[in-house]
Amino acid sequence: MLRTRIVLAAAVACIVLGGVLIVPAAFAKLRGTTGGAPGSAPSPTASPTPPPPPPPPPKTLAAQPVSVTVPGFFSWALLDRRTGRIGGSRNIAATNSTESMIKIFLVSDYLRRQGTKEVRSARLKQGSAAIRDSNDNAAQALYNAGGRDAVVRRMISICKLTDTKPFRGWWSRTQMSARDAVRLGQCVADGRAAGSRWTSWVITEMRKVRGTTAKKDQALKWGGGRWGIIDGLPPEMVSRGVGIKNGWTAIWADGQWHINCLGIANDWVLAVLMRFPVRLGLDYGAGVCKRVTQQLVHQPPAPAQ
Repeated sequence: MLRTRIVLAAAVACIVLGGVLIVPAAFAKLRGTTGGAPGSAPSPTASPTPPPPPPPPPKTLAAQPVSVTVPGFFSWALLDRRTGRIGGSRNIAATNSTESMIKIFLVSDYLRRQGTKEVRSARLKQGSAAIRDSNDNAAQALYNAGGRDAVVRRMISICKLTDTKPFRGWWSRTQMSARDAVRLGQCVADGRAAGSRWTSWVITEMRKVRGTTAKKDQALKWGGGRWGIIDGLPPEMVSRGVGIKNGWTAIWADGQWHINCLGIANDWVLAVLMRFPVRLGLDYGAGVCKRVTQQLVHQPPAPAQ
């Protein structure tokens, strides 16, 4: 009898326990849920978040048509430092007097020729003044120290210039094309002009060119030269480092401004050359260099995914 009662009790316990286990499952079916908290909706399958598109490559300059009219002579050239290709205006080989643009080679040539010798601080001050402030007296001293016309002949040889003609005893009247001007810029940038020891120093000085076209920044033997190409570049391009050296003189013998703008970046070299009536002023020439640069700014497309 006792054994029978134990069996019955166990059976009842199984039924109750089974009810406890069965009821929640049944309740869930009635509420339409398949798991989680009672009453919650089915969780959809999460789709993967697509990766963000890659950022576009940095802006650069690219040879493309330029719409600029100058009442006189006008030429420009752009060298792609990654490929070595040169593009520009149809008269890319026509020449202009270099004026102060050539000072970067006068300085570079002197420094390279010193080899491993210590360069006197007075000479470095002359080099800095010739580039940063376009100081004529400083440039003349380095020109004289380098052998005068021999400096220009070395420039033509070292930089492999094809259109450049020296002018005896007068560095500023050296005749140079836009094509040769960008070759000169590349020659300075790649180390041939100043040598491995001094190239970064020269480029740094070119990035520190100062002064505007305003009368207060212009004198007979020096002048402010931070204008032109640098003004036509977007800020993000300037921040990556751009060296410049302009040349400008109002020559009364022919009644024209002779102006050249040269800019050197990590991936390009740009030169703009012109002559136009003196009455138009220096600001006019600076504006031409700015407009040419603005029209050459190029945004490469983002890489395909």
